[in-house]
Amino acid sequence: MVVAALVPYLVLSAALDPLMLIIARQIGMSAAQTSLAEGLANAGYALGTVLSVQLAQHLPQRRMLIIYTTILVIGSVLAAAATGPALFIVGHVLQGLCTSLLLIAAVPPLVTGFPPGKLRPTAVVLNLSIFGAVTLGPLIAGIQAEANAWRPLFWVIAAIAVVALVLSLLTFQDVPPADPTATRSPTAVVLATAGCVSAFYGASQFLPHRSLDATALAPLTVGVALIIILLVQQYRARRPLLIVRPLTSTLPVAGIVVAMSAAASSLPAIALTGVVLRDRHSPLDLGLLYLPEFGGAVIAAIVFAKVFTTRAIHYFALAGTLSLIAGIALIAFAVPPTTIRTLIGTGLIGAGVGATVTPALFIAGFSLRNAALQRVFAIVELLRAVAAFMIAPILLYVAATVGKNPAAGVQMTLWVCFGLAAGGTLLAIALYTLGGVRPPSPALQRWFSGEPAWDSPPLLDAIRRDSAKRAPQGAGEGPTERHER
Repeated sequence: MVVAALVPYLVLSAALDPLMLIIARQIGMSAAQTSLAEGLANAGYALGTVLSVQLAQHLPQRRMLIIYTTILVIGSVLAAAATGPALFIVGHVLQGLCTSLLLIAAVPPLVTGFPPGKLRPTAVVLNLSIFGAVTLGPLIAGIQAEANAWRPLFWVIAAIAVVALVLSLLTFQDVPPADPTATRSPTAVVLATAGCVSAFYGASQFLPHRSLDATALAPLTVGVALIIILLVQQYRARRPLLIVRPLTSTLPVAGIVVAMSAAASSLPAIALTGVVLRDRHSPLDLGLLYLPEFGGAVIAAIVFAKVFTTRAIHYFALAGTLSLIAGIALIAFAVPPTTIRTLIGTGLIGAGVGATVTPALFIAGFSLRNAALQRVFAIVELLRAVAAFMIAPILLYVAATVGKNPAAGVQMTLWVCFGLAAGGTLLAIALYTLGGVRPPSPALQRWFSGEPAWDSPPLLDAIRRDSAKRAPQGAGEGPTERHER
């Protein structure tokens, strides 16, 4: 049920861009409207992570799942049957919003609601299904574009959403609200709504306008500022909706950095590669060039099954970032890349994404009690969505406006993606080193009993301990404190 609920929008997030010209031509959408559809749908996805947590605290969770899947079906049908821009935009925005509502509402209970022995296959199937869906997006788009069609894909997406609704009904068990005594957080919801809509709307305006004017920069700047204010406000709140403060120790921060850098570099890199290869290959051939990306995701899921419950999960995430870096560098060295370079590069990127995001989610999740997993996933997915879906259109704009020619602009921007992936990797390694962390194994029985699976030291703990050792005895203490000691 969870996989059927998540797959539709995840496929579209990777398949929609090559199909937008066909959709626009057939239903009369302008370039600004197509960018708006994608931007607002991504805003809905980011917003849903916060809204889902708020609703789960005070409303019966399984009943809400039925409502979410019902709206997902309605949105999918509206998009598939759209004959004009308005219906398509509304339908696609509902798809984005409901996908993240379902992700936060359904995935954490799936992980924690069964015995520890079920955790490994659950995590592996989710990893393969979710990232497999994303990596198959370009191939599916190529098949549809070759046929000069888009509605068959959208009707298949709607059918999968119906399957999710049927399964949510067949597996229904009434579950009470997570915490009816929790403080309602309208401020957090308002900040998240205004921030996500403003930021993603601004990002969506870069490509249609091809200029850095106030139409794009103003809402983008305001939106990012509101999201930062949301994080600060939740960090300082006595009873927050999003548990930001507990996530500010070494391991969760490192996991979030890995997830964000992987998302911010991989999605634009794949899109940029398509830009320079689109005129050199038929849509189907271009889609086939991305098939190794799916193979890489499958390999990553298989290896993940072996390392998931060991300390190797930390090294696996590092290997994923290195694979991502190598894949982007291989493509960026020669633009447009040859067929062999593209096949190997996309395979490495697929393996890198599959080996980074899911391990990073669990590195953060294992650092807190399993009861907090829903809120952990919410904050990580919010930040990951901002990194992936907001940065990608900005980098596509940069590629189209810098350099002597399109290939030079794409190459320059691919090196920016390389820098994002490499910078995130180095920062995560530095966090482990400066925190004095020796990668631990997750204690699953302890985690399922309600305690963190491992102890995550404070940020920069090694430096703090070293400074404390070097400090003179009694330094900083007054006479009274020294006497008491």
